[in-house]
Amino acid sequence: MTASSGSHFIFLQTSFQSLVDRNNGISNIKFVKSKPRSTKISCCKRGSIDFDERTSPIEVKREIERCYELIQRLGRGVVYLGSSRMGADHPHYSNSLELGREIANLLSCTSWTGVGPGLMDAAIKGAMQAGKPVGGFKIAKEAGEWTTTNIHPYLPSDTYLTCRFFSARKHGLVDAAVRNDESDRTAVIALPGGIGTLDEIFEVMSLIQLERIGSDFRVPFLLMNYDNFYSKMLEFLEDCERWGTVSKGEVDSLWKVCSNNSEALAYLAEFYHLPQTRI
Repeated sequence: MTASSGSHFIFLQTSFQSLVDRNNGISNIKFVKSKPRSTKISCCKRGSIDFDERTSPIEVKREIERCYELIQRLGRGVVYLGSSRMGADHPHYSNSLELGREIANLLSCTSWTGVGPGLMDAAIKGAMQAGKPVGGFKIAKEAGEWTTTNIHPYLPSDTYLTCRFFSARKHGLVDAAVRNDESDRTAVIALPGGIGTLDEIFEVMSLIQLERIGSDFRVPFLLMNYDNFYSKMLEFLEDCERWGTVSKGEVDSLWKVCSNNSEALAYLAEFYHLPQTRI
């Protein structure tokens, strides 16, 4: 007979001769704990990942501090979220590159990404074409691409940080968009993407909704709905309104949905009272 409690197993001895105290008639059950399982797990048969360091709040805190230090050095600005799988031959790549270039010119601020391939790479190259600073928070593995080195193919090593912890990376990406002064020009731009991008989109949306993003001033949040990429998701959120899980108009108040780059640039120019850039 076996009972489970967390990662420990409790074995109940079933020999009544050893359990019953004949002097008082009370059953004395002895509990035996198994040894804790290893924290090292197999990941897609490509080796193992040791999560021991993630259980240390000191290690996570140190990495978050390093993220903050990089932001303080390079300056806050526009944070791009997007797919790591859409390469240079995809039309969304050229759209994202153009957007990164034009927003960098418009807001004249640092552009931040996850320093991965795909649309993150497009946003980086766009900002560099504009001659503006870039920064980012890399992770050791992007979906569809296993990375064995911390080296980026063309970015200087002092412009990005390779994170071991997703939590630290998320802290960095959020903090890079914080506005603590009315003159700060920042934004969060959600380009088309998959599971990781959706995770980041809904996290940012929740932080804005609950007023927990840590910004004294409103941060513009733009969803780039190229070729109706996010239309099904937007329909689902409309269903949420009908079911009553979000208030009517609540989602629309959290972001600006843009079909193309011209709409995004016009919105940011109006938000920051800047001359509109035409592309």
